[in-house]
Amino acid sequence: MTVESVQPETSVDPAELREPPLAGGAVPVFGHGLQLVRDPLDFMSSLRTHGDIVRLRLGPKTVYAVTTPELTGALALSPDFKIDGPVWESLEGLLGKEGVATANGPLHRRQRRTMQPAFRMDAIPNYGPIMEEEAHALTERWRPGTPIDCTSESFRVAVRMAARCLLRGDFMDERAERLSTDLATVFRGMYRRMVVPLGPLYKLPFPANREFNRALADLHLLVDEIVAERRASGQKPDDLLTALLEAKDDNGEPIGEQEIHDQVVAIITPGAETIASTIMWLLQALAEHPEHAEKVRAEVESVTGGQPVGFEHVRSLRHTNNVILEAIRLRPAVWILTRRAITDTALGEYRIPAGADIIYSPYAIQRDARSYDRHLDFDPDRWLPERAKEVPKYAMSPFSVGNRKCPSDHFSMAQLSLITAAITAKYRFEPADDSDDSVRVGITLRPDNLRLRPLPW
Repeated sequence: MTVESVQPETSVDPAELREPPLAGGAVPVFGHGLQLVRDPLDFMSSLRTHGDIVRLRLGPKTVYAVTTPELTGALALSPDFKIDGPVWESLEGLLGKEGVATANGPLHRRQRRTMQPAFRMDAIPNYGPIMEEEAHALTERWRPGTPIDCTSESFRVAVRMAARCLLRGDFMDERAERLSTDLATVFRGMYRRMVVPLGPLYKLPFPANREFNRALADLHLLVDEIVAERRASGQKPDDLLTALLEAKDDNGEPIGEQEIHDQVVAIITPGAETIASTIMWLLQALAEHPEHAEKVRAEVESVTGGQPVGFEHVRSLRHTNNVILEAIRLRPAVWILTRRAITDTALGEYRIPAGADIIYSPYAIQRDARSYDRHLDFDPDRWLPERAKEVPKYAMSPFSVGNRKCPSDHFSMAQLSLITAAITAKYRFEPADDSDDSVRVGITLRPDNLRLRPLPW
């Protein structure tokens, strides 16, 4: 039995459960939605001062915000809550209702069984040659002293790795650029729809709505192209797309076309968005903290003996992986998540009614001064074994826990380790004159317009 399978218990008598306090600052009609639009990171980070759980108003809806590591862990592990709520409702236009990211219950369990073999520990080394090729190709495209657009470069490598490893497709740079542009528009529009749920207004032909609809349509067209190309080829490589095309439902029948479509979207889109955003923040951290970039370079050289870094070196890159963890801690790509209560239940000392939406922020949890010494410092050494044990449980869960834990966690860390090692072995970085690393907030976090100049060591 694992900790993820254990339902957290509460020692509070049901009669003593309380209603969470209402956060201040709500305004008529919009509630707290305007605060979530204007400065969402600061707003979510401020909520713990009002309680372990607080109530928010988003338009006409009441939402419960969970603010402590312990209760976010309990929320993720309890069977009384399911994947649903404002984030997932806003994502349904992209991810559909039949993909592993948004499905619940028996459908979700069957889909995870289909996908899991592709992400087993013993399967990941098979992706090593592709990961190595793409990581080194990234550095070979760059020219010393010439600024790089970190957004397009990060998406390009993230999309190509995912497509070549999991879908065995030969997807050229044009498709990665197309996906990057579409995702930026879609995720920005989805965030607005989540925090200011104005329903019919988003169907009016305003320029922002037309741009959103065009980008969303193009994303789905791209997925249809990928599936159609595989079917037409007649090929059945040992990859995730073949597993989907040959998967059976609970009655032994082939799964439907919509489920295949939604599953491919779930493979490419969230993974590309989150990995690309993390690569951007890693590049920003390497430029801002050259002392850690130098430690990564020295570690890579020591581990590889001066040879090109490969998949077999990943486990030995201790400081490199700690740099990645610290970048994820301070700038998690997925900064906000939601659940929905299936039944009348409790979290901590508070009563949660059936159907209630619950929201929490990994960004706020992972930057909380109650959990981390010098909480805003970039300090990769906090993940050394002797210090990591000081971090409270669930204060750092970058891939979630329980039955919603990301199945590709080891795959993702291998990608990030190889990319970080490959680029840092060859280059140090400094900001270009027109670079802007301020945070752009959507469903995910990314730098606004990060442009860096790669320089030889």
